[in-house]
Amino acid sequence: MRTAAVSSGASVDSVPDLFKSENDALESARETFALAGADPTVYQQSLGELITHFERLMRETRRLIGRSDRAEREMNALNTQLHTLAQQLEYRATHDPLTGALNRGAVIDCSVKALRESGAVMIVLDIDHFKRVNDQFGHPVGDAVIKGIVTCLRRIVGDSGTIGRVGGEEFTVLIPGGDLQEGLDLAEAMRAAIAEYVFAEPVARSITASFGVSASSPGTDFDTAYGLADAALYCAKRAGRNRVEMAESP
Repeated sequence: MRTAAVSSGASVDSVPDLFKSENDALESARETFALAGADPTVYQQSLGELITHFERLMRETRRLIGRSDRAEREMNALNTQLHTLAQQLEYRATHDPLTGALNRGAVIDCSVKALRESGAVMIVLDIDHFKRVNDQFGHPVGDAVIKGIVTCLRRIVGDSGTIGRVGGEEFTVLIPGGDLQEGLDLAEAMRAAIAEYVFAEPVARSITASFGVSASSPGTDFDTAYGLADAALYCAKRAGRNRVEMAESP
């Protein structure tokens, strides 16, 4: 079966002229304008048609401008929402949901950058006998203790370092470009702040933490720097807890 041929006067891809009536009115007005000595009613009729079509164009223009303005406002609102969502997703990807401190992955990223560029002091701390708190009072109370510990850390560290939660009750404080004595002084201040902090009921007593400190020169890899601080932490645990120990030189 043959398909009927498309006539030469039509185009499959042709698009209707949205302003055909206006173009027709304009062409008619040109023809009337070109007439010499035409009757005034002819001019009046042509002018009336132009006014009608011009008013329609004005209405359509206002409608399109209004739609464009609404679309722009909606687009701006959507961009703002997307920006906010991206910030929230980035925060959730890099922060511990309980304390707001950096999570383990973010701590590693910050540490690798600091060790590569300027060297860094790493302070690793662990809450002493934290399992007893969870066993005696339950995990919600344990969570409250963890948040209280981070409150103490923030008060001491301020803007001088970065706090991260790297495990259940284990934290890391990173000081880019710091030296060992600076790290030891800061760790001792944090230890004292935690020991003096009295937790609310049902704990109603102080809780202590043990600290290990390492200082690494630029170019040290993360595993080495963290391993030294972690080894010092275990020395503090074995020596009786609630104390600060420094790492031996690698």
